[in-house]
Parts: sequence; C-alpha cells; structure tokens
Amino acid sequence: MPRFEPFAALRYAPTVDLDKVIAPPYDVISDSDIAALESLDEHNISWIDDPKGGEDRYRTAARRLDDWLAEGVLVQDDRPSFTIYRMAFTDAAGKDRIISGVLGGLEVVDEGSGGVLPHEHTTRKAVNDRLDLTRATGTNVSPVWGLSLASGLTGILTPPGEPIGAVTVDGVHHSVERVTDPARIAAIQQIIGADDVLLADGHHRYHISVLYRDEVRAATGRHDTDAEYTLGFVNELVEHQLSIEAIHRLVDGLPTEDLVAALEPYFEIQPMDAPVEPGTLTQMVDQARLVLLYPDSQASWLIPRPGLFDDVRALDGAWLEKVFDDTDAVLTYQHGLTGMNQAVGSHSAGILIRPTSLDEIMRTAREGLLMPPKSTFFTPKLRTGFVMRRTAKL
Repeated sequence: MPRFEPFAALRYAPTVDLDKVIAPPYDVISDSDIAALESLDEHNISWIDDPKGGEDRYRTAARRLDDWLAEGVLVQDDRPSFTIYRMAFTDAAGKDRIISGVLGGLEVVDEGSGGVLPHEHTTRKAVNDRLDLTRATGTNVSPVWGLSLASGLTGILTPPGEPIGAVTVDGVHHSVERVTDPARIAAIQQIIGADDVLLADGHHRYHISVLYRDEVRAATGRHDTDAEYTLGFVNELVEHQLSIEAIHRLVDGLPTEDLVAALEPYFEIQPMDAPVEPGTLTQMVDQARLVLLYPDSQASWLIPRPGLFDDVRALDGAWLEKVFDDTDAVLTYQHGLTGMNQAVGSHSAGILIRPTSLDEIMRTAREGLLMPPKSTFFTPKLRTGFVMRRTAKL
C-alpha cells in the first residue's frame, strides 16, 4: 500500500494576489496562454513551470525560484502539513458539485510493484523537459492526481482546515486549506495507506518522479531522501467525487466512404434528425450509442450491433481500436464538443465517444488492467501554484 506523507509546503505569501499567479497545468496550455499568464504578474508560476528560452532556461527557472524565496514572494511552512484542495463547480448536467482531495507526498514506486497503479496506456512523449526542470529546481511544481481505492477519505476531508487561499476560474472555485493537527494527519495517512492509489492524471509526471528518484539513489546511495515521494493530489474513487468527460476521436487516413464501410459491420449507422448539442452527450450515455460527425457538419448515430464487442472491454476507445485495427485509419484526440465541431471539417470524420464509467475505472484498478490512451478526461483540472514541494536536489 502507498505511503502518503505530510511535508513543509512551499506556497505564495499571504500578501500575493493568487488570481495573478496561479495557472493551469503546464500540459494543457499553449505558448500564447503562457505568455498571457506571464503578463499578469512577474511572479506567475508559469515563469517557473513553463520556462522558455535556450538551454539555460531550467537554471533560469531555478534562480527565479530561489529569488522569490529570498524576496518573500514564496514562503515555506515551518512544519509538515497536508493541504485539502476543493473544487466547487456546476457539472455538464447542471448539478452543483464539490470534489475534495488532499495534497501530500505520494510514494514513488516502481511499475508493477503495487501501491500506486497506472490506469491508462501512455503515448510516447518527451520526458526531458520535466526531468530537467526537476533536476534544476529540486521542486515538484505540479501534482499528479491519484484516486484512493480506500473508503472514508471524503468524510475525513469534510471538516475545513485552515484557509490558505482561493481562486475562481472558468466557473470553478478552487480553494485550499492547511491541516497541521497530528491526529488528523495520521487519520488521513491511515485511510490512504489502506488501499491502492490509481493514477488518474499525470502519468508522465509520475514516471519522471521515478526516473529522478533513481538518479538521486544512484548519486547518494540512499533510499530515504525526499525524492522517494512526489507531490500528489488524492481523492476518493467514488462517483460523487469524480467528474469524467470523454476525449473524442478525429479520424484520418481513410476517405469518408471507406471509414463508413469499416464502421458498418459493427454499428448500425442512423442519420440524426437533430443537430449535435450538449444534450446529445447525455443521450449517448442513456441510449448506449456513439456519434459519427462528418466534415460537412452532418451526424449519424452509431448504434452497436449486438455481440460484436463481446470480446473487448466496455470502453468506446477499445471498440474503435477493434473497428480500425486492420485499416489505415489514424486516430487523434480532441476534448470537448466545441473543439470537435471546430476541428472535424479538416479531417475525414470525427467520432464522439462516451465517458468511461466508474465501474470500468474500478475494474482497471482491481484487475491491474490498462485502458487505451486518452480514455478519461478528469475535470476540473487542478491549478498549479497553490502548493509546491521541495524534493532532493542533485
């Protein structure tokens, strides 16, 4: 089972305007987004988390971090703590939601050793950027997101801690509260340590933490440094504590007529009478069907033919892998209905899929399975900059 440890958190000073310095995760924003964030304030976390420039950009980020500490822009807690992180929002169905989790030091474990489990195959992606940033700064800036399979975490996080700060962005109220009471810290540790933690988001960041831990072990000969942990947000794997959206598919490599021919053995293709809109996504779940988007903005229902997918998991992404396995189709990923409608005109077609069910996420964890890439999109996204964690520095 995973260890989960409090740490002396690195935070912005109380006098800093958090609205100007907190940012989205580095891997969901563009260069123009970063420029806009940096223009808000010279101390926006993007200056460190997304350094631009030449080969010295990581050393520059490290110097900037040290300068902010010296200037008092950043301060480090004088004792270990956990940080409760809450996200209050209205979901796509119009329901008011609050997701509550806790930030702490999540144990870094080898793949296959248990405790912290991957849930999804990852696509090839350069790791040098995050690894070089960690080497230079000796700091975990962005958390990974884990789902605790143990019960009771939500309840113990319900009472408030010491308010530290909050921002409201895109209709989501993000707030953080410090927990220093030893008894409550021990209770949180006990619950998270009682069962596995399933990685929901940040697989690459976690992989980088493993690489960095191994570098520190090799350099120091020790297995007890701060590199044995990484910054992690953990919440309970229960339905009311999850908001999952689908990552849809754009299809290329086949003319539209050949794509339709590949789909027809597996789906009844039924033209839609109404335009595709947000309510369509709810219909897809309720009626167990997908949607085919044509480049001319027309659409059809994809109704699975009985028995054709009995040999694969109940995942739309896995179904499409089977359909296109022996074709020249190339699938890419697009989140959001608006993004799909904007993008599909320059592709052979688009396919709207349904969010992964809680049952399949739980099955993934319990059976040690992995989902196809981009099977889940957990929302809202955690903001970067509320809490940072110093790790061992080479």
